[in-house]
Amino acid sequence: MLPAVAAGLALALTAATATAEDKAPLPIKLPEPTLKGTPEDLPKNPNIEPIPSKDEVFLAPAGVKNVALGRPVTSSIKPFNGELSQITDGKKEAVDGDTVEMKKGAQYVQVDLGADFSIYAIAMWHDHRYVQIIHSVVVEVSDDPEFKTGVTTLFNNDRENLCGQGAGTDREFFETHRGKILDAKGVKARYVRCYSKGSTTGALNCWEELEVYGLPAK
Repeated sequence: MLPAVAAGLALALTAATATAEDKAPLPIKLPEPTLKGTPEDLPKNPNIEPIPSKDEVFLAPAGVKNVALGRPVTSSIKPFNGELSQITDGKKEAVDGDTVEMKKGAQYVQVDLGADFSIYAIAMWHDHRYVQIIHSVVVEVSDDPEFKTGVTTLFNNDRENLCGQGAGTDREFFETHRGKILDAKGVKARYVRCYSKGSTTGALNCWEELEVYGLPAK
C-alpha cells in the first residue's frame, strides 16, 4: 500500500473511532411498562408505526443532559387537570397524578430552556396510561419565544394540517412507557413547542413528560 494511501486510511479510521467514542447511549430513565401484551383491536394503518418489541438504544454525544428538567412550561390553554410544571418535573409514570390534561382542539405546550442549546434528542410521553395514538403531533424548536422566526420542525405527523403548522409526513405512533425519541441532530434552539389534537381514546390533550437532551451551544 502506498504511504499516502495508508496515511489517509489511518486518518479516516482514527476519525471514525473518535466519533464512535464521543457517542454514548442517551441517559434516559424509562418509566415502568404498562402494556400487558398487545390488544387485538389496535388500529392498523401503513401510517402508524408498530409498537417496538424492545427498548431503543439512542446514541448521542457523551455528556448530554436533560436540559428541560425543571424548566418553565407555557401552553396554548391552561390545563384543567394537573400543572404545567409537571411536564418537566422528571416524573412520567402511568398514574393519574402525573398526567396533565388540556381541553380539546389543537393545543401546544412550550418549554423555555433558558439559553441556547445544541439539541440532540427530544423524548416525550403524552399519556401511556392507555395504549393509544396521540393525533397531529408536531414538534418545533426556535430561538424566538413566539415561534415567528427561526423555526425548525423536527417531527410532524399532522397530515391534515389540523394544527396549522403545515401538513406532515411522519407516521403516528402508540403511546408506551418507551415514549417517543426524536433525533434533533444538534439543532441549536432555546424553545421547544409541541402540538397535538386529541387521541384515539378521546378529544382531550394529555402530557406526562417532555425531555430535551443537549449541550450548551457554542
